[in-house]
Amino acid sequence: MKHALKDKTVVVIGGSSGMGLAVAKKSLLSGARVVIASRSRDKLKAAAAQIGGDVHWQVADTTDEASVSDLFERLGAVDHLVIPGSSVKTGTLRDMPLAEGLYTMQSKFWGPYLCAKYARINPEGSITLFSGILSRRPGRNDTVLASVNAAVEAMGRALAKDLAPVRVNVISPGMTAGTGAYLKMPESAREEMFTAIARRLPAGRVGRPEDIADAALMLMANGFITGIVLDVDGGGLIA
Repeated sequence: MKHALKDKTVVVIGGSSGMGLAVAKKSLLSGARVVIASRSRDKLKAAAAQIGGDVHWQVADTTDEASVSDLFERLGAVDHLVIPGSSVKTGTLRDMPLAEGLYTMQSKFWGPYLCAKYARINPEGSITLFSGILSRRPGRNDTVLASVNAAVEAMGRALAKDLAPVRVNVISPGMTAGTGAYLKMPESAREEMFTAIARRLPAGRVGRPEDIADAALMLMANGFITGIVLDVDGGGLIA
């Protein structure tokens, strides 16, 4: 599988930061032609400069069906589609406005759904969706996000049948540093959280974007894996 991505076209939705940026970097190093997409033109330009090499970028908003359709019309046929990018809003069951729950569902479920609908994936290619550990191990005040993650996992299994022979899999990351999910927290509180969780995990540390990227590249390269949810969580489900 060492050269499985050589000269293949890999599209990373949310490729301007965090896990998506790590996937883009590792795909390029594996010889792929890489396209990163997100809503922010400035972030895409900065990411492309950071990645270096022959990386292309496209502005797209996955909460807008016309934008998604236009993106894949411009791209034409591609080999692999990886969709780590989403934006979520969280809160307590009784206090969070319904609009924020709907926003989370629109971004993390319907966005990937639209990408799968409009993407033209070559028959030996793949789609990799992203859920999260909360689908099966929710904490307090995780009702919306846990439900959305579970919906993404169900969608991945269904798409693996609907789109076959294109392979469809889901990565379920555990706590991962270096992403935008925790940037609003004060740095000291964020690091304390990571340290406390690392003590509980069998792996002894929280994840890094590169850990998730390694899993994504494996799923792209292995032509005999489809319809699975791959937990990349340092043992979070058994902790």
